[in-house]
Amino acid sequence: MSTQIISQAEAIVEMIDRMPADTVLIQHDVSWNEYEELLESVGEASSLRICYDEGTLQVMSPSSKHEHVAKLIERLVDLLSIRQRIKVLFYGSATLKKQSEQKGAEPDACFYIQTADAVGTKDQIDFNTDPPPDVVVEIDIHHESISKLPIYAAFGVPEVWRYDGDSLTIYQLRDEQYVLSDASQALPILTSAVLTEFLARSPKEDQYDIVLAFEEWLKAQ
Repeated sequence: MSTQIISQAEAIVEMIDRMPADTVLIQHDVSWNEYEELLESVGEASSLRICYDEGTLQVMSPSSKHEHVAKLIERLVDLLSIRQRIKVLFYGSATLKKQSEQKGAEPDACFYIQTADAVGTKDQIDFNTDPPPDVVVEIDIHHESISKLPIYAAFGVPEVWRYDGDSLTIYQLRDEQYVLSDASQALPILTSAVLTEFLARSPKEDQYDIVLAFEEWLKAQ
């Protein structure tokens, strides 16, 4: 009888295949090569969010509500970009990874604003040479993302928006640590209070009505 030996990455893929939505898998003592093998197996088109921090791997399977909120935030920022003629480039849940830091993460959304011209028309970002996104978004309706802040700090991400289902909090990077801020540095018209107000309209209103209300608010500014 033959014995089949599978790698840790393959074993993790098998566990991922059995993960229901809105759950988290955490594995320790995962090598960088195993992390990259997992990313290759799963692919960036997957809805999973995978982060890696010096051997600790976390895989999150987001719920439809989780994805709904992330998409709404993108739509609000997109409308602001068009109405105020501010260049914003959207890279979704692009994989940020850097072997030298032994860290990697996939936010729920990310935007280039101040450094948009530096990435231009690139389809793939090389975080060893290209700048990090100016804003990353984390949706914490059922899971925490505070543990991911050191990963984003290592990449030098200037700003993190975190929504916990009740309020949106803005963090800005200061001396390699994130501190709370009332308003966005990248898009100063947006404050924690304003973003929280429009996100709170869901699920009582659909995305279309919320975006229209946001458009009216922009006109009044």
